[in-house]
Amino acid sequence: MDEIALRWSAFDELSGREVHDLLRLRMDVFVVEQACAFAEIDGKDIDALHLRQFSGETLIGCLRVLSPEGEPVRIGRIVTAKDFRSQGLGHEMLVEALRYVADRFAEREVVLSAQAQLQGFYAQHGFEPASAPYDEDGIAHIDMKRPAPRH
Repeated sequence: MDEIALRWSAFDELSGREVHDLLRLRMDVFVVEQACAFAEIDGKDIDALHLRQFSGETLIGCLRVLSPEGEPVRIGRIVTAKDFRSQGLGHEMLVEALRYVADRFAEREVVLSAQAQLQGFYAQHGFEPASAPYDEDGIAHIDMKRPAPRH
């Protein structure tokens, strides 16, 4: 396997090819693999910071961080390419995202909308259920939160 690397980028720092690759990975998994028709391009990517995970020069995972002033930090669109799952790479991405959030937004809670089947994955990173399960685009989801660190 090629070396795994993580790269942070604001949307405006991404080239056209990089935006294409990011959206393609998310569409391949969320829309095609999971057979879920939803508005993947939701206008939020422009204001997000994007963490991308590469094997060599191939994009294999990504997530985004949204941090509107006065609101909890939101991590979302977390995805790993099918051929790279079950290798701990999703954990590596989430650890890096939580490190970034702790460095820049130490006083803020972190929230996400998890597919219900992945609740245990997020619990390993300190997230707790914050809602009852609900249907989002035909897939069971649950809101989860990770409290801000106490000083």
